[in-house]
Amino acid sequence: MRIEIIGTESLGVRGLCTVVMTADRHIVIDPGVALGYQRRGKRPHPLQVYVGTQVRRAIVAFLETATDIVISHYHGDHIPLVDANPYQLNVRSVVEVCRNTRFWCKSPDYPLNRISMRYNDLSRVLGRTLPVVEGTDAGMMTFSKLQPHGTADNGLGTVMMTRIADGGDVFVHASDIQLLDDGAVSQILEWEPGTVLVSGPPLYLPRITLEQKSVALRNARRLAQNVDTLIIDHHLLRSEEGCRWLDDLTAASGHRIMCAADYMGRERLLLEAWRDRLYNEMPVPEGWHEAYANGEINIDKYQLDGDFPLHD
Repeated sequence: MRIEIIGTESLGVRGLCTVVMTADRHIVIDPGVALGYQRRGKRPHPLQVYVGTQVRRAIVAFLETATDIVISHYHGDHIPLVDANPYQLNVRSVVEVCRNTRFWCKSPDYPLNRISMRYNDLSRVLGRTLPVVEGTDAGMMTFSKLQPHGTADNGLGTVMMTRIADGGDVFVHASDIQLLDDGAVSQILEWEPGTVLVSGPPLYLPRITLEQKSVALRNARRLAQNVDTLIIDHHLLRSEEGCRWLDDLTAASGHRIMCAADYMGRERLLLEAWRDRLYNEMPVPEGWHEAYANGEINIDKYQLDGDFPLHD
């Protein structure tokens, strides 16, 4: 089994897109990407937009050879969208490459709202009813029952976790549970994985409580003590505080805990956390975002070229 994490916060974008390759399967989980549309009054910096463009291209390339696509839930950083903004993946750009690919999908949350209706949007554009699979076993893939997106009472709906087994290797993609629900973590441990990729707690949000931080830390330790490799990323690494939380956990635990960039052997690119700094050090011309949305910007000229220091 080979695991490649394509797009998440330590790799410069919002999302948790992951590819799992075995001898005869090429599984793409959560083929979506986003950039925080507004953060403290600032739209994504051009450097973020450049990295987001590269991740979108990579997702499309992996979808071209995918045998299976798993959708854990319908937030815009996890799926191709009918109504994508300029920084997300438009479903129309992948319709043809997904025409004959197997889908494994979470059901819409009820009552139906704009986000839940995205299941219907995808089915309509792809021209087929997408199978709903939570709580089922499909041989090498097992899908959890619905789990809270963070906590059960936050109004963000539910997610589906995925277990993939290949010989003696077991990988769990625990999308957006944020380590805030004990039951979700217990389910992961029941699956006895060797490697787990999970969203950490959203420490950047003022609404997260001290009790929730304590729950997340306890659950991270539970996982770390029982798996070979624990990868924590996504919501956690939208802030420098989250990066320190992860590093402190790793240092104190003595277990193999890391972010996605560490796992992939790449430098951490915490562009979401650095947005203010990016604007200060690389000012954005007035009207830039409108010009980009209109196709008037050559985004490739914003590539990382060593001029921007990745560390203080």
